[in-house]
Amino acid sequence: MPNTARYDYSGARVLVTGGTSGIGAAIAAGYRAAGADVTITGTRASVDDYADDLSGYRYHRLDVENPASVAEVAAAARESGLDILVNNAGMALPSLGLDEYQPDIFARAIEMHLTSAFRMAHGCADALAQSKLEGGASIIGIASMSSYFGIGIVPGYGAAKTGLLGLTRVLALEWAKRNIRVNAVAAGLTESRMTASTFANPEWAEPTLARTPAGRLGKPEDIAAAVLFLTSAGASWITGQTLPVDGGFTISG
Repeated sequence: MPNTARYDYSGARVLVTGGTSGIGAAIAAGYRAAGADVTITGTRASVDDYADDLSGYRYHRLDVENPASVAEVAAAARESGLDILVNNAGMALPSLGLDEYQPDIFARAIEMHLTSAFRMAHGCADALAQSKLEGGASIIGIASMSSYFGIGIVPGYGAAKTGLLGLTRVLALEWAKRNIRVNAVAAGLTESRMTASTFANPEWAEPTLARTPAGRLGKPEDIAAAVLFLTSAGASWITGQTLPVDGGFTISG
């Protein structure tokens, strides 16, 4: 008997940054299937520049390293109204062949994954405060196993994702009075464009799999399901929390 959770987000206005592929695409698809009006962002000029059919979404180009670009997307959200913000955009810069131990690259990682998430949340807060969504408006950050463990190759990404947990707590504290809940999902090793080389490399994937009690690595839909729960009315008394979705990796010795 199917026991998959189903949500009704009819009329909800959702913004998913980095929603063109991987985890972001699964989150956006989950909201759209539940009836939401979903806006996604990507790095390309238009949806026509992607191989996948993204015609069911509103689309904005976003450069998360450019404060003016973040401000532009946030301004569009204020104009159209917003109930849910999912700060997902970004990537581990070593996947582009860059060394995060170089100070300028480290700074880029912080800007991309932490500072831009704050800028977007700050820019969208007034719109979220006007939300009438049952259970309150929500901001969701996408954290990582590097929020909990040192992963040598990504000092900047890891520092930013660790900082995201602190940002989640303080925004939840400050913005509760505005009826905005703030939570995060810490994704385990999950299939995406960014992690494709890791999945393909047994030296990286097999030790992670061996430590994962659930016996498998993650799928984008695993993360999407947790996000949709955390923004639902059923989670209306949950704020300031980070939920690891990792098959048990973080509790395995």
